[in-house]
Amino acid sequence: MNKNRVTITDIASELNISPSTVSRALKDHPGLRKETKDAVRALAEKWDYQPNLLALSLLHRKSNTIGVIVPEITSHFFSAIITGIQDVVGKSDYNIMICLSNESYDEEVVLVKKLMNMQIDGVLVSTSSETENFDHLRKLQKNGIPVVVFDRDCPGLEADKVLVDDYSGAFQAVEYLIATGCKNIAHLGGPLNLSTTGHRLNGYLDALKKNNMPIREEYIVHVPGFSHKDGSKPAKKLIQLDNPPDAIFAMNDNIAISAMHVAKKMGLRIPEDISILGFDDEPHSSFFTPPLSTVWQPVYSIGMLSARILLSHLNSPDTVLEYRKEIFIPELVIRSSSKAN
Repeated sequence: MNKNRVTITDIASELNISPSTVSRALKDHPGLRKETKDAVRALAEKWDYQPNLLALSLLHRKSNTIGVIVPEITSHFFSAIITGIQDVVGKSDYNIMICLSNESYDEEVVLVKKLMNMQIDGVLVSTSSETENFDHLRKLQKNGIPVVVFDRDCPGLEADKVLVDDYSGAFQAVEYLIATGCKNIAHLGGPLNLSTTGHRLNGYLDALKKNNMPIREEYIVHVPGFSHKDGSKPAKKLIQLDNPPDAIFAMNDNIAISAMHVAKKMGLRIPEDISILGFDDEPHSSFFTPPLSTVWQPVYSIGMLSARILLSHLNSPDTVLEYRKEIFIPELVIRSSSKAN
């Protein structure tokens, strides 16, 4: 054999039989003699024959592959979700293909088109921070490809959704800060068009309203992204106000940790001078000094449930499609970056 990749035709030529006979032998067709099947299998193993999955997907219009589109993969949040997805899908006949949009709507649209061209069977997606139009996801659905949206909602898109009650998590966090005596609570919010940003902002606002506390526009600053560097300037802007906050509720843990770093550099004590509370409960958050108070999300379970819902559609393609909307409730985790109640 001189070729890099062994084909059914190569095996057929060596054994002086037809390619269709080789194909049936590899599928253990009952109409073939045992001697023929044994000879085909032995040579296939010797030559390390691997089926051409791309060719099979084009033939059968089915790839046995699920596309997973995420904004990024470096954070614990999305890596844990992907682990949950893999742990479910890995027990099925399907594989997963992970695609990164890098928080870009244009890149997300390109990825969807590529997945469709590859005869993808289903898609799990957490949209980018730029995505406001969901026509590319509707196109998947129109082509019979089921879509499950997780983490970031897509308002107006009819699809299965696995989300977290961000409003509840934010409301709990701000109510706790109020209960510990904080009077001037600021919010470092995320990009404005994200559903999670709006839900957490509303939770913050409603907690203040419920407790008859004033809402100050200067206390609400939105960050451009979710990394540590994205939170530094907005946090400094808040702390340098003439009437600075005595607490900051941040969109996520990375932004909260940026605020802690800035506060320390500006000579503030945490939590004596300023309480800081994040969202996500990233594993590293408990190792900072002081350890970060935050809101825990069941990220692994989000991945598992999203995968199970998609597989239920793929395994029962003839059933009437009924969309599910599952919402997890987050929990407050209190550490030393906020005052004790």
